Amino acid sequence: MDTDSPEAHAERMTAFNSTHAFSGFSVDDIDAARAFYGDVLGMDVTTNEMGFLDIALGGGGGSILVYAKPNHEPASYTILNFPVDDVEAAVDELNARGVVTKIYDDPQLGTDAKGISHGQPGRGPDIAWFRDPAGNVLAVLAPN
Repeated sequence: MDTDSPEAHAERMTAFNSTHAFSGFSVDDIDAARAFYGDVLGMDVTTNEMGFLDIALGGGGGSILVYAKPNHEPASYTILNFPVDDVEAAVDELNARGVVTKIYDDPQLGTDAKGISHGQPGRGPDIAWFRDPAGNVLAVLAPN
């Protein structure tokens, strides 16, 4: 067990620095991703010097790198979660923008007709999943 204080640990870590860490994921069509994340979801999307997308996260959350990959396979897990105050309202807005939120038909998830799994004690918050054009899974969920 590491019993160092955070300060002592930080002093030892000189070459590795997590200050500007970021996450990334692949898509099969960078233009479709730009349109989806920028136009449909309304996120701040820019194209960097390498032709990849930089998606800014609000509230000082940094950014996400999105890159095209010819043999892209959609992630089999949720790659990006959007905490929202009202999951039902967010789902209605996404559906109005053409985003399908009923992507799972799994009795264990207990999703309703809109694809919302209503949280219960021990089962997590209200949540609804949807896919980007590359098939990656995203979610809107009630904050903890």
